[in-house]
Amino acid sequence: MTAPMNAAVFLTALRDEGLTVVEVPGWRTRSRDHKGPWGPVHGVMVHHTVTTGTANTVALCRDGHSSLPGPLCHGVIDKQGVVHLVGYGRTNHAGLGDPDVLRAVIDERQLPADNEATTDGNRHFYGFECINLGDGRDPWPEAQLMAIEKAAAALCRVHGWSARAVLGHLEWQPGKIDPRGFTMASMRQRVEVRLKGQPPAQPVKPPVKKPPTKPAHEPFPGAAWFTMGRKSPIVAAMRKRLIAVGCNRYQTQANPDVIGTGDRTSYEAWQRKCGYTGTAAKWPPGKTTWDRLKVPRT
Repeated sequence: MTAPMNAAVFLTALRDEGLTVVEVPGWRTRSRDHKGPWGPVHGVMVHHTVTTGTANTVALCRDGHSSLPGPLCHGVIDKQGVVHLVGYGRTNHAGLGDPDVLRAVIDERQLPADNEATTDGNRHFYGFECINLGDGRDPWPEAQLMAIEKAAAALCRVHGWSARAVLGHLEWQPGKIDPRGFTMASMRQRVEVRLKGQPPAQPVKPPVKKPPTKPAHEPFPGAAWFTMGRKSPIVAAMRKRLIAVGCNRYQTQANPDVIGTGDRTSYEAWQRKCGYTGTAAKWPPGKTTWDRLKVPRT
């Protein structure tokens, strides 16, 4: 006995497989459960809609029509490969089908020809309606085929099913032709390859934001910053560097963090050491000589 997954697990399985999923409001509780049981589930059924346009198709599959009330499936797969969830639980998509086909799905063996319509498929299958006219000429974009593949594989992963649990409506109910335009054998092959070779996508973790790296040296604060009497630990750090590079013109050790005449004469000595002469060597400091002094970050 295979119980249906709950709606949250269903949604997560689809997204983990890398699908873009749109949640149509109310989908989690929209069902036909009052008409019969939902489960055990045994497979995934694929349909075509015989419609065009995403908005009107989603509305049709959500609401149904006078002779077949909605929801008409669990998800609508549009031409761009987006899955629109319209209902969950028992939905009007499979109808009556062949019990021999159901047994083959359960046993995961080749499907027999369907020639009976006596078994309730709405109870036993997840269903995806895929937007296509079903006339054999309306194309199936690769993005849409890939979404069918991913959706089927996602549910098979959760239940531990093989690709043989994926079938078309035409393989279940006599007289049905959907999906038309590709073969279910080719789709099962795609699902099989995905189940064997590609694990479900892992949620993308946001990058860890690293704190900005502080520069090792004090950036040039601008010439206007160097006013007499300014107090800052940067001044003391500058003094240490001027002494270290041999430009000590200080007369006192008092107030090392306050700009004074000793800082001015020492820095002018440093600018001359850097090759500047005349007024170019005068106070205040310039960016080039400041960067060369490499005042440590305070």
